[in-house]
This record gives sequence, structure tokens and C-alpha cells, in this order.
Amino acid sequence: MGGESRHSGMIVDIDGRRAFPGEVVVSDGRIVSVDEVACAVDPGFLCPGFIDAHVHIESSMLTPPEFGRIAVTHGTTGTVSDPHEIANVLGVEGVRYMLDLADRTPLKIHFGIPSCVPATSFETAGAVIGPDEVGELCRDERLGYLSEMMNFPGVIHGDPEVMRKLELARQHGRPIDGHAPGLSGDDLRAYAAAGISTDHECFRIREAREKLALGIKILIREGSAARNFDELWPLLTTHPESCMLCSDDKHPDDLMVGHIDRLCARAVGLGADGFDVLRAACVNPVEHYRMRCGLLRPGDAADFIRLRDLNTFAVVGTWIDGDCVAREGVPLLPLVRPPVINRFHAGTTRADDFAIPAEAGTLRVIEALEGQIVTDEGEAEALVRDGMACADPTRDLLKITVVNRYEARPPAAAFVRGIGLRQGAIASSVAHDCHHLVAVGADDDSLARAVNLLVTNGGGIAVAGPDGDEVLPLPVAGLMSDRPAQEVARGYAALTRRANALGSPLQAPFMTLSFLALLVIPRLKLGDRGLFDGSRFEFVPLFRGNDG
Repeated sequence: MGGESRHSGMIVDIDGRRAFPGEVVVSDGRIVSVDEVACAVDPGFLCPGFIDAHVHIESSMLTPPEFGRIAVTHGTTGTVSDPHEIANVLGVEGVRYMLDLADRTPLKIHFGIPSCVPATSFETAGAVIGPDEVGELCRDERLGYLSEMMNFPGVIHGDPEVMRKLELARQHGRPIDGHAPGLSGDDLRAYAAAGISTDHECFRIREAREKLALGIKILIREGSAARNFDELWPLLTTHPESCMLCSDDKHPDDLMVGHIDRLCARAVGLGADGFDVLRAACVNPVEHYRMRCGLLRPGDAADFIRLRDLNTFAVVGTWIDGDCVAREGVPLLPLVRPPVINRFHAGTTRADDFAIPAEAGTLRVIEALEGQIVTDEGEAEALVRDGMACADPTRDLLKITVVNRYEARPPAAAFVRGIGLRQGAIASSVAHDCHHLVAVGADDDSLARAVNLLVTNGGGIAVAGPDGDEVLPLPVAGLMSDRPAQEVARGYAALTRRANALGSPLQAPFMTLSFLALLVIPRLKLGDRGLFDGSRFEFVPLFRGNDG
């Protein structure tokens, strides 16, 4: 950064809803002037950079510098990032770790203060961030907002600890992010009245409109598992000033292909106005979260991109603080090898650890859904062998297990449909939110093999099949790799292909797997303490005959 540079092209004026030939003058990392010129200019459109308005960087399986190296190639200059995942493993230490690594990438990562660690009291977390820790983190100016308040029942019913966290955020002038899938009516009004400013969990446009009417900004999400863009994109035409775009959870192979740039192209292709789309993609997050990202205005940080056109949004180059950080899809940033931290105490397992004695009644079955993190609840007759309820891949009735990674406890086990494996097993130490080990398999032996690969490597994602077993290690908190992004993406894509070859039809089987343990999302989930109904917020028995 330093010296003066000049950049000409068609200047995209989002506020003025026009593009004009002009020149941007940059000095010492800031924009000195944006001038309209009458002469010929360089090809392309100069535009503020894209912002991912809600993303857990840990879910990319990359550390912040590696995430940044790839994101900038897609024109992303900043992110609103919740370090909630690593916080559930390592607490405040994990948040500090992410902040320190963010200093080693020019990508402007706007971290928040995790509000729900653990997400619920119904599972075993690796750490706790209570009101005292929230107050401590509020004093760190690098943390710009209170991250998604997932405990919406606690907000609605005035839980003292939850309300204290919200009050601390308000006292320190921090925006408060929401997380309330399906909430409506009086409960939603109570939630909004507590100061909740955003929501990224809408999966129906009617739900989003109800929240918009209460002043809640809607983050239109399209990630690797939760894909709500097709349902919600019309909001860009009716409420462009109140929408943002986000990925939430983006796996490494998806990140290599595209980011917010792809959502802009899809929206315009569907008929949305380009300036409305760019307002949601570039301007609204910066203004709402008071980010330090520039908006192509005199005096701003020189954060901008050159687009080939305003239809495909193909990114020719990306500049942050006046430095070119990516050109023609190639990152111009160095590799950063991160230090490795972790908390992992799970022991090896045997096949009989996952045995489920048969009981009277039908099984409650988790119904996994393609492109959603919500699940349904189904039922099925158990396949009983030698007094044990077994997986039956001929009916897509597979066994799911959650193994506590922090304490030596017997695994929890239940049944799931929708993963589709005909044989073998898949496993992951990325299991929202407490990040125990979660695995789904067609038989108990395959489950044990897949889980043990994670144990041996201190975390990762794994496949166990008749043609061998394979793992992508994730040694950083059991969530992230310490390897280059391209290597991680290749390994992840290879394991996805292995899972598909074993029968899974899912586009992102490991991402879907990771959300089957997310208790705060309806409806039926499995935690380390048993089967949980996320609509009623209570444990339920596996066999319906035991409801009492």
C-alpha cells in the first residue's frame, strides 16, 4: 500500500443508479477522487467489492487467510463472520485465534461476538461464553456485533442470561443478529422487540415478509447445504434496501467455484434490477454493520473490483486498501501456515458401541432434506436382528450416531432417512453446534471405522466403504485444515464423490450431515445426549411406544 494509482472504467454508482465513464484515483490505500471523464476508459465496470453478510469461515474448512485467498478471486472484499463454531470448541481462546489470523489477510473480516455457546443446555459443549465473556469481548473493538441469537425461546420468555447478553450488546452499540427459523406471530414480535436486527434463516418468503414488516433485515442465504435463494430472491425487487446476501456455510469446493458474485448473476438473470442487487451485495452490509470496507467514494478505503459486465459479474480484479489482491481468478496473496489448536478427547469405538436394543413401537426417524438445514420427523418399523434395531439401507433407513468429543461417554444413536447410503458410512467432526463426531452408516462396523478415522486424526471428514477408508484431516479445532485451499477443496470433492458412489444423492452430503446434530433448528435432531425435538425443545424417545 502506498503511492498513487489511477483506475479507469465504467464507474458503478449504486446510489445514483447509473454507470458512467470515469477514473478512480487512489493514494496511500484510500480513494482520493471519483471523476466522470469524457474520454475513452479501460474496459469493465469498477464497483464496490462484494460482502458476504453472514458466513462461518470455519465451515469452509479453511483458516481465515486461506478463505481470504479464494474469496478475493470472486470479488469479495469483506465478510460478516461469526466465529461461533470454533467458540463452541475453544471458547474465547478460539475467538482470539480467529481474530489473530484475520490480521494476516487483507480480506476485511468483520467478526462478531458469539451469543450462544453452547447453543443450548441440551448438549455438551467444549466451552461456555456467558454474559461475563460477552462483556469482555464487547470491549474488543475488532468485534463489531453480537452474533446470531439462536436461543429465540430464551429471548421470547426473558431468560435472564440471554437478556443480559442482549443488554451488553446494546450498551456497547453493537447490532444484534437474529436466528429464528419459522418464527411468526406474537413470538416473532417479542423477538424483534428485543433488538434483533437481522435474520438469515427464512426458508419461506411469507416468513421473510413478516420479519421485514417488523424492521428485521433479511439475509438471503445460499450456502452448501441451506439453499434459500430461489425462494427469497424476489425480495431484492421489493425490499432492496432491507436485504443482504450471504452463504452462512460454504464448503471449500463450492468456494473455489464462486461466492456472492454468483448470487448477483443469478438474481439479475431472474429479472432483478442490477443496482438493487448490488445494493444488497455491496452497500447494505457495510452500512448496517458499520464495516471498514470502502464503497467507492472519495475518502473511503480503496476496496473495489473490476467486473467484466453487469450480467455475469465476472471478476477481472480485486483491490483492497489500494493493493491488487486477485487478478483474473488468481489470488495474489501469500500462503499462511497457521498454528494448530484443538480440543479433542474422544476415544476409539467398536461396532457394538452403536447397538440399539429393539423396543416396542415404531421408530422416530430424522428426515434429512436436500438444500435445507431443517429436518422433518418420520417413522418406520424397525429392522430387528438378534434383538437389535438395525440399519436397513434398502429402505434408506440408516443409523446415525453422535460421539462426544470432549468427554468419554457412550455414543448416542438413532435413525435417519434422506442420506441415501446403500453401504459404508460417512463421518465428520464438523457437527453444528457443539462439533461432536457425527456419522451415518449402513452398518455398525462401517460406522466404527469412519468414526475412528476422525479420532486418529483429531478431527476431519471421512468415508468408510468396501473399497477402502479415506479421511481429510481437520487438525485446527477439528474444523479447519492447515493446508492450502486448493488441496482441501480437492480432498473434500473426492470424499463427496465417494459418498455419492456409496449411494448418497445429496449435493453436499457432509454439510447436510453436519446439521443433523444442530438442535436449535427444527425439527428432529440427534445430540450427544439423545434424540431431540427442536420444535418442542425437548428430548424424545427413539421408539414412539415409549412416549409415556
